[in-house]
Amino acid sequence: MTTSLALRPNDHQAAELWDVVKTVPDPEVPVLTIEDLGILRGVEMVDGTAVVTITPTYSGCPAMDTITADVTNALAAAGYNDAKVDLVLTPAWTTDWMSDEGKRKLEEYGIAPPTGKSAVNDGPIMIPMAVKCPQCHSLNTREVTRFGSTACKALYTCNDCLEPFDYFKVH
Repeated sequence: MTTSLALRPNDHQAAELWDVVKTVPDPEVPVLTIEDLGILRGVEMVDGTAVVTITPTYSGCPAMDTITADVTNALAAAGYNDAKVDLVLTPAWTTDWMSDEGKRKLEEYGIAPPTGKSAVNDGPIMIPMAVKCPQCHSLNTREVTRFGSTACKALYTCNDCLEPFDYFKVH
């Protein structure tokens, strides 16, 4: 099973913090949690302050303010009133960090999950793969536009069932 590159904390208090924030939903794709998406990078207590580290899917992701507020609110509801959310851009988020459960949830929601692995650093050149329609599972699809309802998705259409759908881009 693929999991996020973030490690679940070992100490009891950090594990408790993780359990609180891991269920915060992504505001743009509410069937996914920030843990499913792989943007939850770490949690720790620092001098009595709950510190949560997240990485946006894109450096200009407009959902980060909402996610930050939702994480802070979830922590406050669990009794952690002194909380801080750190946004880190390095290393850059990759779809490799998404959980298998998250990819399954995307498909059930009608968004084609990313396929393959991202090419990082000096890795191989990515070859476009067919994108499977989340409705009828046909590979006879085509990209309509590189940017869909959000910057992290592309808009596709299925040539068999004729349904349009978002594809969560590999990066």
